[in-house]
Amino acid sequence: MNLNKRLGTLLICILTITALLTTACSNSAATEGTTGGEITIGSKNFTENIILAYLMADMIENRTGIKVNRKVNLGGSSVAWTALQNNNIQLYPEYTGTIVANYYQQETTDSTGTLASAKRLMKKDDLQFIAPFGFSNTYSLAVNQETAQKYNLKTFSDLAKVSPNLELASEFEFTDRADTYPGLKKKYNMIFKDVRGMDQGIKYRLIGQHDTDVVSVYSTDGQIKLNNLFVLKDDKHFFPPYDAGVAVRSETLQKYPAIQKALEALEGKISEQDMQTMNAKVDQGFREDDVAHDFLVSKGLIK
Repeated sequence: MNLNKRLGTLLICILTITALLTTACSNSAATEGTTGGEITIGSKNFTENIILAYLMADMIENRTGIKVNRKVNLGGSSVAWTALQNNNIQLYPEYTGTIVANYYQQETTDSTGTLASAKRLMKKDDLQFIAPFGFSNTYSLAVNQETAQKYNLKTFSDLAKVSPNLELASEFEFTDRADTYPGLKKKYNMIFKDVRGMDQGIKYRLIGQHDTDVVSVYSTDGQIKLNNLFVLKDDKHFFPPYDAGVAVRSETLQKYPAIQKALEALEGKISEQDMQTMNAKVDQGFREDDVAHDFLVSKGLIK
């Protein structure tokens, strides 16, 4: 074989090997879900959940090649959960207490036990709960400082004694979920003179104007600080732990395993104070997506 033929044969071998390696690498990347693909992240209809959805979306897009559609502000808990089950969205931020008590009507325990129950129950429906963010956003009840002083209120039991004289303003789903007001009535014999369901922003405006007496709150609400509210102690421990994390379809993680790795970088990174601060920024006029992005940059999670 002359030199030209030998060189030609060598060149063909090199090109063949290169093509094979490229194909193998491409297939590997596609398998890992680091390039290509498209998913949809949803959220419920309140500030914190929207912020968390944007945090999740930014992390995935920053650390993978997956396109993320953001379908935020879907509605209450049942709307988001149904969207996940029907594959209209593939993941969204959720809370362990809501999963166990509201969706599966099971008893909750402490934070660790409720997390384990959420994972076990969801597995039966081919769903998973991953990447707990590091804070629990439990429900509570709050009054303004004047009401707390007038009735000497410190605990839910204190409030129950005078509840027939007072009005409660809460978001709509708080009025009928088993793990919210209906359960409070049984646990504490807490029966208000009037209970009004409304959007979250309206209830804070009402109590700020002294047009209602009591509001339901999340422990991370920025409006607690902005309105100088007094948060009452749940002395009989009615509300379960609501540790925040990611509810996701198992088939999505199987198709795009890189999503789990990207989101696990958020695990334990958000404190209750962090979340309250982010919520307060939105209440002061900042956009949820900007607040989420700035937080990730401040923590060195994205550039």
